[in-house]
Amino acid sequence: MTAMDEQEQRRRRLAAWRGSHRVLARRSTDGTVAEGLAALAAAIGAGSGAEPGIGGGSGSGAGSDTGAGSGFVHDPDDAVDVYGGGVVADLERRVAGLLGTEAAAFFPTGTMAQQVALRCWAGRTGNATVALHPLAHPELHEEGSLGAVSGLRTVHLTSAARMPSAEEVRDHAEPFGTLMLELPLRDAGFVLPTWDELEAVVAAARERDAVVHLDGARLWECGPHFGRGPQEIAALADSVYVSFYKSLDGLSGAVLAGPDVLVEEARVWRHRYGGQLFQQYPAALSALIGLDRELPRLPSYVAHAKVVAGAMAEGFAAAGVPWFRVHPEPPHTHQFQVWLPYDVEVLDEASLRQAEETGVTLFRRWGSGAAGAAGLPPGVSVTEVTVSGAGLEWSAEDVREAVGVFVGLLA
Repeated sequence: MTAMDEQEQRRRRLAAWRGSHRVLARRSTDGTVAEGLAALAAAIGAGSGAEPGIGGGSGSGAGSDTGAGSGFVHDPDDAVDVYGGGVVADLERRVAGLLGTEAAAFFPTGTMAQQVALRCWAGRTGNATVALHPLAHPELHEEGSLGAVSGLRTVHLTSAARMPSAEEVRDHAEPFGTLMLELPLRDAGFVLPTWDELEAVVAAARERDAVVHLDGARLWECGPHFGRGPQEIAALADSVYVSFYKSLDGLSGAVLAGPDVLVEEARVWRHRYGGQLFQQYPAALSALIGLDRELPRLPSYVAHAKVVAGAMAEGFAAAGVPWFRVHPEPPHTHQFQVWLPYDVEVLDEASLRQAEETGVTLFRRWGSGAAGAAGLPPGVSVTEVTVSGAGLEWSAEDVREAVGVFVGLLA
């Protein structure tokens, strides 16, 4: 496909998604620049519960009440930030309080936040080896950044599509300075261990004198599975990174949280890596709005994702699909995977036609999946399903009916 063809397909997808009256999740990336700016201005000016997400991300429609918060998320008459301070410092304090850490530093990207965290820990432990999963974000999506930029070396404790066990941590043949745990492990299907398993893994790392860093890009939605809040989850680790656009509908940005001494060193490296941006108030404001509005709603999204996933499985079975998988079932968070034995192009076209012809977006884009992710067999395609505010409107019967229509378009 040429670049022009891909651009045309992108326009077609956006038109179909924006025109759908029923979706499982609305995303800020589907909106226009004008819509995004207007939503941000309305939210900061009228209180965080007044309008749908930035760009319409998780709300169920214009004017819907999506917020648990009230009042200003930040004084709209405050001066803009300049190399930090102001609303950025406000966000850092807010996240440190939510996670129960001594300090927090705002970063433009999670990739940079984690590189800096792992580099700092390597210096403090005297060991530049990081133990992490082969499906972890730095291994699959960062072009070898840990080695190329930070001089770190990675080792894998397991190749299974799950977090390593305490025994695998304890019995690894060589020393490592930091154990990085991605919660949930996205490319394995947004899977999580049990709370007891997580505690045992952390304890095993401590026995080896290794520090523990949490890749908590999606930490916010892990609470229902663990039966614990963000503070208790973060307290297991020496440091944690959290994202604002993946679950909270923010524009961009991340925070690295941990002890004062680590965060102060991280601020120095943030500058060296080019992350000391002149002004960041739009991203910081959208993060505060997400914390105020979306964070309280995440448990309801997680609960309804279980309903949606179960209904999808019933719909595929009723439609006579010879083989399929909803993974994991039930979901551990408000996101999960669907596997089907069709070519990506066939599934993408059926998904798009359903949105165009019926105004219902059930699935978005399909792919072949990460190599070996969750044991994905050859010839099977995978898509990620997210359930957020708009998805709460779907009943199980709505899902089953939409699956039947989708399967009919595959013929």
